[in-house]
Amino acid sequence: MPTPTGPRPSVSPPRARVDGLRIQARRVTQRVRGTGRVLHDVSFDAAPGEIVVIAGSSGAGKTVLLETLAGLRAADAGAVLHNGVRPGPPGPEFGFVPQEDILHRDLPLHRTLVYAAGLRMPPATSAASVTAAVDRVLASLGLSHRAAAPVRALSGGERKRAGVAAELLTGPRALFLDEPTSGLDPVTGAALLRTLRSLAEDGTTIVLTTHVLADLLRGDQVVFLSPGGQVAYAGEPGALCDAFGVDTVEDVYGVVAEGVVSERAVPEGAVSVGAGPEGARTGPAPDGTGVPRVGPAARPVPRQRVGAVRQWSLLTRRGTALLLHNRLSVAVLAGSPVMIVAMFAVLFRAGAFDPADPDPGSTAMIMFWIAFGAFFFGLTYGLLQICAELPVLRREWLAGLQIGPYVSSKLTIMLPVLAAADALLLAVLRALDRLPAAGWDTYLSLFVSSVLASAAALALGLLASAAVTDPGQATLMLPLLCFPQVLFSGAFVPVPRMTGAGEAISWAMTNRWAFEALGSGVGLEALWRDGASRLGPPLLDSYGDSFAGPAGRGWLILAGFTLVFLAATWAVLVRKCRGGVVRDRAGA
Repeated sequence: MPTPTGPRPSVSPPRARVDGLRIQARRVTQRVRGTGRVLHDVSFDAAPGEIVVIAGSSGAGKTVLLETLAGLRAADAGAVLHNGVRPGPPGPEFGFVPQEDILHRDLPLHRTLVYAAGLRMPPATSAASVTAAVDRVLASLGLSHRAAAPVRALSGGERKRAGVAAELLTGPRALFLDEPTSGLDPVTGAALLRTLRSLAEDGTTIVLTTHVLADLLRGDQVVFLSPGGQVAYAGEPGALCDAFGVDTVEDVYGVVAEGVVSERAVPEGAVSVGAGPEGARTGPAPDGTGVPRVGPAARPVPRQRVGAVRQWSLLTRRGTALLLHNRLSVAVLAGSPVMIVAMFAVLFRAGAFDPADPDPGSTAMIMFWIAFGAFFFGLTYGLLQICAELPVLRREWLAGLQIGPYVSSKLTIMLPVLAAADALLLAVLRALDRLPAAGWDTYLSLFVSSVLASAAALALGLLASAAVTDPGQATLMLPLLCFPQVLFSGAFVPVPRMTGAGEAISWAMTNRWAFEALGSGVGLEALWRDGASRLGPPLLDSYGDSFAGPAGRGWLILAGFTLVFLAATWAVLVRKCRGGVVRDRAGA
């Protein structure tokens, strides 16, 4: 009996016939910054409904060629044509599956695909239509029985098929996959190729890269690249070994590494004449170079994009669900306030704000640790929000996701949680008599200061999370971001006692402004000055006028930091998403 990952996927309900793309590479040359020329004079055709396997040794340019064929990179020389015209901006006509997983792992597969469909399908699509589309692609890929399973519980082959399922939601005409069988066992890899064969039989053009030898014999055409990024062979898989006069595919890699090019490789300048839509006909150039004349880029088929507000709403719902399904996130959310409250209970005695027996040193430190607690909440909640899902974000950006709604959704999800944690912290401290008996105006001021401190720290955490590449790096950022906030907040070394350089650095510390706003809100200045008549010189005079100004000044500065950090996060994510998508808008 076949295993769950091995059988040919079900084709019930049947898929509609797809009008596949004809993909043509015409003397494509590509350079990569820092590497130099990666591809040189690459030419071949991929017919609709055909599986093209791009092979070659590591560094031969397989992934760069795949991205160029998909239109994610503009060729430095030559041309890539989709049905006779240059590809337009990325859209629903093709699917692209990178090596990394492009689905969140914590939600059930069906629910994950429903969210993916919400970002890819037209906004007028009804919920019933979205569910039907998800059910259809799950059935066609043999994943219906795994619909309720979390993505993390899927096998390697099932996760690969799940990634393909997300791309099939919009019925693409071409599907590009970067090493889809990498890391899979032979049986599972063969099953995935059978899935792709089924898609090709329905008309979808399939282009994939691979290091797996068996994959070369399962396509309709093999494009074998030499180490210099040239085509060493382009043709039928069955003739590959004969073309190089060897017995095995392994031997092909050896002879190509030695610089051998098959006589059956695409000859230089040999370009078949094709006809695209009117005004975009292709053919040999008058100068005989073989680079075709092409018209302007294909205009994308008009398609109503999902609006920013709808994207923000969908991302907020999905982010909330992911947060609640992730055990680490829940542990951090619950554990951080408990840890801070326990620290207060151990460090400070009750009654520090008692006017009859004030403890100025403790009152200053209590305000600092409230400020730092709010900062710590926001930073730890933000650090893991983006880096763990960068591959998902990049793919969804290609599908039309806007970075603004994405960043806004993170703030929308986390800020209420932070506000609740800050309110709980203040309530517990008051119950433990670590804060003074004061009116609602005082505690409203403390609450606003804490929430703004958390918001600024959350935005800083999001920026750091966007800047790194994995959760391990984000974890290392935690102490690096915390130490300066402690040292230059003005609590342990008052700002008036700092050197000029230290004071300048303190201006960039959100914790300084939170500390001063909290001190102003609780009335430290009045407490200390009133105490001077009974206890001698002004208490803690070294702080100068740190707490003499209104709390509102600190609020404005904290709000400004929040906006600056969020804008920087947006800019970093835009740069990262565009990093591999180099498109010449004038020529394309």
